[in-house]
Amino acid sequence: MNAPLSAHSPVHLPPISEIWVYLSGSPLLALVLTLSAYLLGLTLYERSQRNPLANPVLIAVLVVTLSITLLDMPYAKYFEGAQFVHFLLGTATVSLAIPIYKGLASLKGRMLVLLLSLVAGGITSVFTAVGMARWLGVDESLVRGLVAKSVTAPIAMGIAERVQASPTLTAIFAVSTGILGAVLGRYVLDALRVTAWWQRGFALGVAAHGIGTSRAFSVNAEAGAYASLGMGLHGIVGAVVIPYAVAWWF
Repeated sequence: MNAPLSAHSPVHLPPISEIWVYLSGSPLLALVLTLSAYLLGLTLYERSQRNPLANPVLIAVLVVTLSITLLDMPYAKYFEGAQFVHFLLGTATVSLAIPIYKGLASLKGRMLVLLLSLVAGGITSVFTAVGMARWLGVDESLVRGLVAKSVTAPIAMGIAERVQASPTLTAIFAVSTGILGAVLGRYVLDALRVTAWWQRGFALGVAAHGIGTSRAFSVNAEAGAYASLGMGLHGIVGAVVIPYAVAWWF
């Protein structure tokens, strides 16, 4: 019978190399890496007093990209572990309906203005992106991937499949658009002298979808609610209208 361990018995831990071999072969590494990168980005964002240039998503993307490059980790292996976060993306998008429901009373008298803004913003985002890409002579497959860039990524990927574009490429464009909108949106809206929180939030939701909405919520609750509304309405309208527009335009 083994003797019981005393309080002063040494604890033998496996060498760090053995722990690393286990972690590097486990899908858990990608999940931990993703969450740690975002936590780092969020910490830097808070310490910068929520400066939009220190966007946590942008920081997380850079950290993850650098990490998997240094680790020589194939993207397929990384996604195997990080797909749990990807699975929650759709759930998180749907949950943004809660603040919309809570703010329904404030929509009275503003709905027509919001719908006109939605149409103007959606048309502008598509025509400027596609028009500029064609003017620069970009390949047609890339142009198709741009049509849904301002729609939230889960919906944009579904639209991409319907218009025969690459869902992966469309997701990259959508995320890039969201990051740029979240980083630059404040300065653009300040330059245009847009001061009302509901106007700033709706503009961010339409132009920068989920990432812009996250930025809006971090600044003001009313802006976040209207950003959710803008993102949701743009996603619904985009999912219905964009495939028909592509069939007509292309």
